[in-house]
Amino acid sequence: MSERPADIRVHDFLEVEQNLGVAEAVAEASRCIQCKKPLCVGGCPVSIDIPSFIQAIASGDFPTATRIMKQENLFPAICGRVCPQEVQCEGACILGKKETPVRIGALERFIAEWESIQDPILPVKAPPTGRSVAVVGSGPAGLAAAAELAKYGHNVTIFESLHEPGGVLVYGIPEFRLPKDVVRREIAQIASLGATLKCNHVAGRSVTVPELLAFDAVFLGTGAGLPSFMGLPGEDLTGVYSANEFLTRVNLMHAERFPETDTPVRRGSRVVVIGGGNVAMDAARVCRRLGSRVTLVYRRRREDLPARRAEIRRAEEEGVEFLTCSNPVRVVGSPCVTGIECMRMTMCGPDESGRPSAVPVPDSLFSLDCDIVIEAIGQSPNPLLLNEMEGIRKGPRGNVVVDDDCRTSIERIYAAGDVATGAATVILAMGGAKRAALSIHRMLTGDS
Repeated sequence: MSERPADIRVHDFLEVEQNLGVAEAVAEASRCIQCKKPLCVGGCPVSIDIPSFIQAIASGDFPTATRIMKQENLFPAICGRVCPQEVQCEGACILGKKETPVRIGALERFIAEWESIQDPILPVKAPPTGRSVAVVGSGPAGLAAAAELAKYGHNVTIFESLHEPGGVLVYGIPEFRLPKDVVRREIAQIASLGATLKCNHVAGRSVTVPELLAFDAVFLGTGAGLPSFMGLPGEDLTGVYSANEFLTRVNLMHAERFPETDTPVRRGSRVVVIGGGNVAMDAARVCRRLGSRVTLVYRRRREDLPARRAEIRRAEEEGVEFLTCSNPVRVVGSPCVTGIECMRMTMCGPDESGRPSAVPVPDSLFSLDCDIVIEAIGQSPNPLLLNEMEGIRKGPRGNVVVDDDCRTSIERIYAAGDVATGAATVILAMGGAKRAALSIHRMLTGDS
Protein backbone atom coordinates (compact mmCIF):
# COMPACT_ATOMS: atom_id res chain seq x y z
CA MET A 1 0.00 0.00 0.00
CA SER A 2 1.15 3.52 -0.68
CA GLU A 3 2.05 5.85 2.18
CA ARG A 4 1.68 9.59 2.63
CA PRO A 5 5.04 11.40 2.32
CA ALA A 6 6.92 11.67 5.61
CA ASP A 7 7.49 15.43 5.33
CA ILE A 8 3.70 15.92 5.14
CA ARG A 9 2.40 13.28 7.56
CA VAL A 10 4.76 14.31 10.38
CA HIS A 11 2.71 17.49 10.78
CA ASP A 12 -0.66 15.81 11.33
CA PHE A 13 -2.36 12.74 12.82
CA LEU A 14 -3.97 11.50 9.60
CA GLU A 15 -3.50 7.87 8.63
CA VAL A 16 -0.14 7.04 7.04
CA GLU A 17 -1.09 4.03 4.90
CA GLN A 18 -3.54 4.32 2.03
CA ASN A 19 -6.12 1.66 1.20
CA LEU A 20 -5.91 -0.62 -1.83
CA GLY A 21 -8.23 0.17 -4.72
CA VAL A 22 -10.50 -2.48 -6.23
CA ALA A 23 -8.18 -3.25 -9.14
CA GLU A 24 -5.15 -3.38 -6.84
CA ALA A 25 -6.91 -5.72 -4.42
CA VAL A 26 -8.06 -8.11 -7.14
CA ALA A 27 -4.56 -8.16 -8.66
CA GLU A 28 -2.95 -8.82 -5.29
CA ALA A 29 -5.44 -11.57 -4.42
CA SER A 30 -4.76 -13.19 -7.81
CA ARG A 31 -1.15 -13.76 -6.72
CA CYS A 32 -2.28 -16.36 -4.18
CA ILE A 33 -1.40 -19.86 -5.45
CA GLN A 34 -4.11 -21.54 -3.26
CA CYS A 35 -1.79 -24.02 -1.54
CA LYS A 36 -3.16 -27.49 -0.77
CA LYS A 37 -1.72 -27.10 2.74
CA PRO A 38 -2.04 -23.36 3.43
CA LEU A 39 0.53 -22.47 6.06
CA CYS A 40 -0.96 -18.99 6.31
CA VAL A 41 -3.98 -20.36 8.18
CA GLY A 42 -1.71 -21.98 10.76
CA GLY A 43 0.11 -18.67 11.11
CA CYS A 44 -3.13 -16.85 12.00
CA PRO A 45 -3.94 -16.92 15.75
CA VAL A 46 -7.69 -16.77 15.01
CA SER A 47 -7.56 -19.36 12.18
CA ILE A 48 -9.17 -17.33 9.41
CA ASP A 49 -9.78 -19.29 6.19
CA ILE A 50 -7.32 -17.07 4.37
CA PRO A 51 -7.20 -18.88 0.99
CA SER A 52 -10.99 -18.80 0.68
CA PHE A 53 -11.40 -15.10 1.48
CA ILE A 54 -8.54 -14.25 -0.88
CA GLN A 55 -10.04 -16.38 -3.66
CA ALA A 56 -13.34 -14.54 -3.23
CA ILE A 57 -11.57 -11.19 -3.61
CA ALA A 58 -9.74 -12.42 -6.71
CA SER A 59 -13.09 -13.29 -8.28
CA GLY A 60 -14.57 -9.91 -7.28
CA ASP A 61 -17.01 -11.46 -4.78
CA PHE A 62 -16.40 -9.05 -1.91
CA PRO A 63 -19.55 -9.95 0.10
CA THR A 64 -18.44 -13.58 0.26
CA ALA A 65 -14.93 -12.53 1.24
CA THR A 66 -16.38 -10.44 4.06
CA ARG A 67 -18.59 -13.27 5.33
CA ILE A 68 -15.68 -15.72 5.34
CA MET A 69 -13.55 -13.25 7.27
CA LYS A 70 -16.20 -12.40 9.83
CA GLN A 71 -16.93 -15.98 10.72
CA GLU A 72 -13.60 -15.93 12.57
CA ASN A 73 -12.76 -12.25 12.99
CA LEU A 74 -15.28 -9.47 13.47
CA PHE A 75 -12.56 -6.79 13.33
CA PRO A 76 -10.81 -6.91 9.93
CA ALA A 77 -10.34 -3.12 9.70
CA ILE A 78 -8.47 -3.12 13.01
CA CYS A 79 -6.43 -6.28 12.41
CA GLY A 80 -5.65 -5.29 8.83
CA ARG A 81 -3.90 -2.22 10.23
CA VAL A 82 -2.13 -3.34 13.41
CA CYS A 83 -1.74 -7.12 13.25
CA PRO A 84 1.92 -8.12 12.65
CA GLN A 85 1.17 -10.12 9.53
CA GLU A 86 4.84 -10.24 8.60
CA VAL A 87 5.53 -12.74 11.40
CA GLN A 88 2.18 -14.52 11.28
CA CYS A 89 0.09 -15.25 8.17
CA GLU A 90 2.32 -13.41 5.68
CA GLY A 91 5.41 -14.78 7.37
CA ALA A 92 4.14 -18.29 6.65
CA CYS A 93 3.13 -17.57 3.03
CA ILE A 94 4.87 -19.93 0.58
CA LEU A 95 5.40 -17.11 -1.93
CA GLY A 96 7.52 -15.32 0.65
CA LYS A 97 10.25 -17.91 0.29
CA LYS A 98 11.13 -16.67 -3.21
CA GLU A 99 9.34 -13.35 -3.63
CA THR A 100 7.01 -10.98 -1.80
CA PRO A 101 4.29 -12.83 0.17
CA VAL A 102 0.65 -12.11 -0.60
CA ARG A 103 -0.28 -8.94 1.29
CA ILE A 104 -2.94 -10.62 3.42
CA GLY A 105 -3.23 -7.71 5.84
CA ALA A 106 -3.83 -5.23 3.05
CA LEU A 107 -6.56 -7.49 1.60
CA GLU A 108 -8.17 -7.87 5.02
CA ARG A 109 -8.21 -4.11 5.35
CA PHE A 110 -9.56 -3.75 1.82
CA ILE A 111 -12.68 -5.84 2.44
CA ALA A 112 -13.29 -3.98 5.71
CA GLU A 113 -13.17 -0.63 3.94
CA TRP A 114 -15.36 -1.97 1.12
CA GLU A 115 -17.94 -3.11 3.67
CA SER A 116 -17.86 0.28 5.46
CA ILE A 117 -19.80 1.85 2.58
CA GLN A 118 -22.28 -1.06 2.35
CA ASP A 119 -24.78 -2.50 4.79
CA PRO A 120 -22.81 -4.33 7.53
CA ILE A 121 -22.40 -8.06 7.03
CA LEU A 122 -22.71 -9.76 10.42
CA PRO A 123 -21.96 -13.41 11.18
CA VAL A 124 -24.77 -15.87 11.83
CA LYS A 125 -25.99 -15.71 15.43
CA ALA A 126 -27.28 -18.74 17.33
CA PRO A 127 -30.68 -18.67 19.11
CA PRO A 128 -30.68 -17.19 22.64
CA THR A 129 -29.44 -19.57 25.32
CA GLY A 130 -30.74 -17.59 28.29
CA ARG A 131 -27.28 -17.67 29.89
CA SER A 132 -25.41 -14.51 30.90
CA VAL A 133 -21.72 -13.64 30.67
CA ALA A 134 -19.86 -10.62 32.08
CA VAL A 135 -16.85 -9.45 30.07
CA VAL A 136 -14.47 -7.24 32.03
CA GLY A 137 -12.61 -4.88 29.72
CA SER A 138 -13.34 -3.74 26.18
CA GLY A 139 -9.86 -4.04 24.73
CA PRO A 140 -8.99 -6.52 21.96
CA ALA A 141 -9.42 -9.57 24.22
CA GLY A 142 -12.70 -8.41 25.74
CA LEU A 143 -14.16 -7.40 22.39
CA ALA A 144 -13.19 -10.71 20.78
CA ALA A 145 -14.65 -12.72 23.66
CA ALA A 146 -17.85 -10.66 23.64
CA ALA A 147 -18.28 -11.10 19.89
CA GLU A 148 -17.85 -14.87 20.08
CA LEU A 149 -20.16 -15.26 23.08
CA ALA A 150 -22.84 -13.09 21.46
CA LYS A 151 -22.61 -15.23 18.31
CA TYR A 152 -23.18 -18.31 20.49
CA GLY A 153 -26.45 -16.72 21.66
CA HIS A 154 -25.45 -15.76 25.20
CA ASN A 155 -26.49 -12.54 26.92
CA VAL A 156 -23.24 -10.55 27.10
CA THR A 157 -22.51 -7.46 29.19
CA ILE A 158 -19.16 -5.67 28.76
CA PHE A 159 -17.83 -3.52 31.61
CA GLU A 160 -15.32 -0.82 30.63
CA SER A 161 -13.66 1.48 33.16
CA LEU A 162 -12.93 4.33 30.73
CA HIS A 163 -15.44 6.60 29.02
CA GLU A 164 -14.85 5.04 25.61
CA PRO A 165 -14.49 1.35 24.68
CA GLY A 166 -11.52 -0.09 22.84
CA GLY A 167 -8.76 -0.39 25.42
CA VAL A 168 -5.32 -0.14 23.85
CA LEU A 169 -7.00 0.37 20.46
CA VAL A 170 -8.09 3.86 21.55
CA TYR A 171 -5.69 4.87 24.32
CA GLY A 172 -2.47 3.25 23.09
CA ILE A 173 -2.31 3.17 19.28
CA PRO A 174 -2.07 6.60 17.64
CA GLU A 175 -4.64 7.91 15.21
CA PHE A 176 -2.17 7.84 12.33
CA ARG A 177 -1.86 4.06 12.71
CA LEU A 178 -5.43 3.22 13.72
CA PRO A 179 -8.12 5.90 13.27
CA LYS A 180 -10.58 5.98 16.16
CA ASP A 181 -13.56 6.06 13.76
CA VAL A 182 -12.44 2.67 12.45
CA VAL A 183 -12.37 1.27 15.99
CA ARG A 184 -15.81 2.71 16.81
CA ARG A 185 -17.26 1.30 13.60
CA GLU A 186 -16.14 -2.23 14.36
CA ILE A 187 -17.08 -2.08 18.04
CA ALA A 188 -20.61 -1.05 17.00
CA GLN A 189 -21.03 -4.49 15.42
CA ILE A 190 -20.93 -6.11 18.85
CA ALA A 191 -24.01 -4.13 19.88
CA SER A 192 -25.66 -5.29 16.66
CA LEU A 193 -25.08 -8.86 17.84
CA GLY A 194 -26.92 -8.05 21.06
CA ALA A 195 -24.10 -7.38 23.54
CA THR A 196 -24.51 -4.55 26.07
CA LEU A 197 -21.59 -2.18 26.66
CA LYS A 198 -21.31 -0.26 29.92
CA CYS A 199 -18.57 2.39 30.04
CA ASN A 200 -17.42 4.19 33.20
CA HIS A 201 -17.90 0.96 35.14
CA VAL A 202 -14.83 -0.03 37.16
CA ALA A 203 -14.86 -3.75 37.91
CA GLY A 204 -13.91 -4.27 41.52
CA ARG A 205 -15.27 -0.85 42.54
CA SER A 206 -18.48 0.43 40.89
CA VAL A 207 -19.14 -3.16 39.79
CA THR A 208 -18.41 -5.40 42.76
CA VAL A 209 -17.09 -8.94 42.65
CA PRO A 210 -20.43 -10.36 43.94
CA GLU A 211 -22.20 -8.51 41.11
CA LEU A 212 -19.84 -10.10 38.59
CA LEU A 213 -20.32 -13.53 40.13
CA ALA A 214 -24.09 -13.15 39.69
CA PHE A 215 -23.47 -13.82 35.98
CA ASP A 216 -23.30 -17.39 34.76
CA ALA A 217 -19.68 -16.85 33.68
CA VAL A 218 -17.09 -14.07 33.72
CA PHE A 219 -14.30 -13.34 31.22
CA LEU A 220 -11.38 -11.23 32.45
CA GLY A 221 -9.80 -9.04 29.78
CA THR A 222 -8.47 -6.28 32.02
CA GLY A 223 -5.53 -5.51 29.75
CA ALA A 224 -2.02 -4.31 30.47
CA GLY A 225 -2.74 -0.90 31.93
CA LEU A 226 -0.03 -0.80 34.60
CA PRO A 227 3.15 0.77 33.17
CA SER A 228 6.63 -0.45 34.06
CA PHE A 229 9.45 1.87 35.05
CA MET A 230 13.21 1.33 35.17
CA GLY A 231 13.57 2.67 38.71
CA LEU A 232 16.05 5.34 37.64
CA PRO A 233 17.14 8.11 39.98
CA GLY A 234 15.21 11.22 38.94
CA GLU A 235 12.13 9.40 37.63
CA ASP A 236 9.98 11.58 39.88
CA LEU A 237 11.00 14.78 38.08
CA THR A 238 8.44 16.81 36.16
CA GLY A 239 8.62 15.77 32.52
CA VAL A 240 8.99 12.00 33.01
CA TYR A 241 6.10 10.01 31.54
CA SER A 242 5.25 6.39 31.08
CA ALA A 243 4.32 5.72 27.46
CA ASN A 244 0.89 4.60 28.72
CA GLU A 245 0.14 7.96 30.30
CA PHE A 246 1.58 9.99 27.45
CA LEU A 247 -0.25 8.10 24.71
CA THR A 248 -3.51 8.03 26.68
CA ARG A 249 -3.39 11.81 27.09
CA VAL A 250 -2.92 12.31 23.36
CA ASN A 251 -4.89 9.43 21.85
CA LEU A 252 -7.95 9.32 24.08
CA MET A 253 -7.98 12.77 25.66
CA HIS A 254 -6.76 14.73 22.58
CA ALA A 255 -4.11 16.57 24.58
CA GLU A 256 -2.44 17.56 21.30
CA ARG A 257 -5.29 20.08 20.94
CA PHE A 258 -4.85 21.68 24.40
CA PRO A 259 -6.13 24.25 25.41
CA GLU A 260 -9.02 23.44 23.06
CA THR A 261 -9.41 20.26 25.12
CA ASP A 262 -9.17 19.89 28.89
CA THR A 263 -6.17 17.55 29.05
CA PRO A 264 -2.70 19.09 28.78
CA VAL A 265 0.54 17.38 27.80
CA ARG A 266 4.05 18.81 27.92
CA ARG A 267 5.47 19.57 24.48
CA GLY A 268 9.18 19.09 24.81
CA SER A 269 11.73 20.68 22.52
CA ARG A 270 13.97 17.62 22.98
CA VAL A 271 12.44 14.25 23.94
CA VAL A 272 14.13 10.98 24.87
CA VAL A 273 12.03 7.82 24.45
CA ILE A 274 13.38 4.72 26.22
CA GLY A 275 12.54 1.38 24.60
CA GLY A 276 12.45 -0.34 21.24
CA GLY A 277 8.98 -1.85 20.77
CA ASN A 278 5.92 -0.66 18.91
CA VAL A 279 4.82 1.44 21.90
CA ALA A 280 8.17 3.24 21.90
CA MET A 281 7.80 3.92 18.16
CA ASP A 282 4.27 5.23 18.71
CA ALA A 283 5.40 7.59 21.48
CA ALA A 284 8.35 8.84 19.44
CA ARG A 285 6.25 9.47 16.33
CA VAL A 286 3.58 11.29 18.35
CA CYS A 287 6.28 13.56 19.80
CA ARG A 288 7.54 14.36 16.32
CA ARG A 289 4.01 15.43 15.39
CA LEU A 290 3.98 17.70 18.44
CA GLY A 291 7.10 19.43 17.11
CA SER A 292 9.79 17.81 19.28
CA ARG A 293 13.23 16.60 18.33
CA VAL A 294 13.18 12.93 19.40
CA THR A 295 15.92 10.46 20.29
CA LEU A 296 14.97 6.84 20.88
CA VAL A 297 17.40 5.13 23.30
CA TYR A 298 17.61 1.33 23.11
CA ARG A 299 20.02 -0.91 24.99
CA ARG A 300 20.57 -3.48 22.26
CA ARG A 301 21.50 -3.21 18.58
CA ARG A 302 19.29 -1.80 15.86
CA GLU A 303 18.67 -5.27 14.42
CA ASP A 304 17.37 -6.35 17.85
CA LEU A 305 14.59 -3.75 17.97
CA PRO A 306 11.37 -5.70 18.68
CA ALA A 307 9.10 -3.20 16.89
CA ARG A 308 7.68 -3.99 13.47
CA ARG A 309 10.16 -3.23 10.69
CA ALA A 310 7.66 -0.94 8.95
CA GLU A 311 7.16 1.14 12.11
CA ILE A 312 10.93 1.50 12.59
CA ARG A 313 11.30 2.65 8.99
CA ARG A 314 8.45 5.14 9.28
CA ALA A 315 9.81 6.54 12.53
CA GLU A 316 13.19 7.09 10.90
CA GLU A 317 11.59 8.71 7.85
CA GLU A 318 9.74 11.08 10.17
CA GLY A 319 12.96 12.24 11.83
CA VAL A 320 13.26 10.06 14.94
CA GLU A 321 16.93 9.60 15.88
CA PHE A 322 18.01 6.13 17.01
CA LEU A 323 20.65 5.72 19.71
CA THR A 324 21.25 1.99 20.13
CA CYS A 325 23.57 0.02 22.44
CA SER A 326 22.87 2.63 25.11
CA ASN A 327 21.01 2.40 28.40
CA PRO A 328 19.78 5.23 30.68
CA VAL A 329 21.07 5.27 34.26
CA ARG A 330 19.82 8.60 35.66
CA VAL A 331 17.38 11.40 34.84
CA VAL A 332 18.83 14.83 35.55
CA GLY A 333 17.10 18.05 36.62
CA SER A 334 15.34 19.90 39.47
CA PRO A 335 12.34 20.09 39.56
CA CYS A 336 12.00 19.56 35.80
CA VAL A 337 13.92 17.26 33.50
CA THR A 338 17.01 18.84 31.89
CA GLY A 339 18.81 15.74 30.67
CA ILE A 340 19.47 12.04 30.98
CA GLU A 341 22.67 10.09 31.61
CA CYS A 342 23.33 6.86 29.72
CA MET A 343 25.96 4.16 29.46
CA ARG A 344 27.19 2.40 26.35
CA MET A 345 26.32 -1.28 26.13
CA THR A 346 28.02 -4.25 24.52
CA MET A 347 26.35 -7.45 23.40
CA CYS A 348 27.08 -10.83 24.99
CA GLY A 349 25.46 -14.26 24.71
CA PRO A 350 21.68 -14.65 24.30
CA ASP A 351 19.37 -14.20 27.27
CA GLU A 352 16.16 -16.12 28.04
CA SER A 353 14.36 -14.29 25.17
CA GLY A 354 16.97 -15.43 22.66
CA ARG A 355 18.26 -11.90 22.11
CA PRO A 356 21.82 -10.88 23.04
CA SER A 357 22.38 -9.76 26.60
CA ALA A 358 23.27 -6.08 26.95
CA VAL A 359 26.22 -5.48 29.32
CA PRO A 360 27.45 -1.99 30.36
CA VAL A 361 30.77 -0.81 28.97
CA PRO A 362 32.99 0.47 31.82
CA ASP A 363 33.67 4.24 31.92
CA SER A 364 31.25 4.93 29.06
CA LEU A 365 28.91 7.37 30.76
CA PHE A 366 27.51 10.17 28.57
CA SER A 367 24.68 12.73 28.76
CA LEU A 368 21.81 13.85 26.53
CA ASP A 369 20.02 17.17 26.91
CA CYS A 370 16.22 16.76 27.02
CA ASP A 371 13.16 18.20 28.72
CA ILE A 372 10.86 15.16 28.36
CA VAL A 373 11.61 11.49 29.07
CA ILE A 374 9.12 8.79 28.06
CA GLU A 375 9.63 5.23 29.30
CA ALA A 376 8.22 2.56 26.99
CA ILE A 377 9.70 -0.58 28.51
CA GLY A 378 6.54 -2.66 28.94
CA GLN A 379 3.49 -2.92 31.13
CA SER A 380 1.64 -5.44 33.25
CA PRO A 381 -2.00 -6.20 34.12
CA ASN A 382 -4.00 -3.74 36.17
CA PRO A 383 -4.19 -5.43 39.61
CA LEU A 384 -7.28 -3.61 40.93
CA LEU A 385 -9.88 -6.30 40.17
CA LEU A 386 -7.54 -9.25 40.58
CA ASN A 387 -6.64 -8.12 44.10
CA GLU A 388 -10.36 -8.13 44.94
CA MET A 389 -10.89 -11.71 43.76
CA GLU A 390 -9.77 -14.13 46.44
CA GLY A 391 -8.38 -17.35 45.02
CA ILE A 392 -7.14 -16.03 41.65
CA ARG A 393 -3.66 -17.35 40.92
CA LYS A 394 -1.28 -14.90 39.24
CA GLY A 395 1.90 -15.46 37.28
CA PRO A 396 5.22 -13.65 37.79
CA ARG A 397 4.10 -10.72 35.63
CA GLY A 398 0.76 -10.38 37.41
CA ASN A 399 -1.17 -12.19 34.69
CA VAL A 400 -4.06 -14.54 35.49
CA VAL A 401 -2.97 -18.17 35.49
CA VAL A 402 -5.36 -20.42 33.54
CA ASP A 403 -5.47 -24.04 32.45
CA ASP A 404 -5.76 -25.36 28.89
CA ASP A 405 -9.46 -24.50 28.84
CA CYS A 406 -8.77 -20.90 29.94
CA ARG A 407 -10.31 -21.60 33.36
CA THR A 408 -8.94 -19.80 36.40
CA SER A 409 -8.68 -21.09 39.95
CA ILE A 410 -12.16 -19.64 40.64
CA GLU A 411 -15.16 -21.47 39.20
CA ARG A 412 -16.88 -19.76 36.24
CA ILE A 413 -14.05 -17.21 35.84
CA TYR A 414 -12.10 -17.35 32.59
CA ALA A 415 -9.24 -15.41 30.99
CA ALA A 416 -7.19 -15.75 27.86
CA GLY A 417 -3.98 -16.17 29.83
CA ASP A 418 -0.74 -14.32 29.19
CA VAL A 419 -1.73 -12.89 25.81
CA ALA A 420 -4.86 -11.21 27.14
CA THR A 421 -3.10 -9.51 30.01
CA GLY A 422 0.38 -8.88 28.67
CA ALA A 423 1.72 -6.46 26.11
CA ALA A 424 0.97 -8.90 23.30
CA THR A 425 -0.21 -8.13 19.82
CA VAL A 426 -3.87 -7.36 19.26
CA ILE A 427 -4.46 -10.49 17.22
CA LEU A 428 -2.81 -12.78 19.81
CA ALA A 429 -5.03 -11.34 22.54
CA MET A 430 -8.04 -11.97 20.31
CA GLY A 431 -6.94 -15.54 19.63
CA GLY A 432 -6.67 -16.31 23.33
CA ALA A 433 -10.04 -14.67 23.96
CA LYS A 434 -11.70 -16.79 21.26
CA ARG A 435 -10.44 -19.95 22.93
CA ALA A 436 -11.73 -18.72 26.28
CA ALA A 437 -15.14 -17.89 24.74
CA LEU A 438 -15.41 -21.41 23.35
CA SER A 439 -14.60 -22.86 26.77
CA ILE A 440 -17.24 -20.64 28.39
CA HIS A 441 -19.80 -21.71 25.79
CA ARG A 442 -19.08 -25.37 26.41
CA MET A 443 -19.38 -24.88 30.16
CA LEU A 444 -22.70 -23.04 29.82
CA THR A 445 -24.28 -25.48 27.37
CA GLY A 446 -22.61 -28.75 28.24
CA ASP A 447 -21.44 -28.97 24.61
CA SER A 448 -18.24 -31.01 24.43
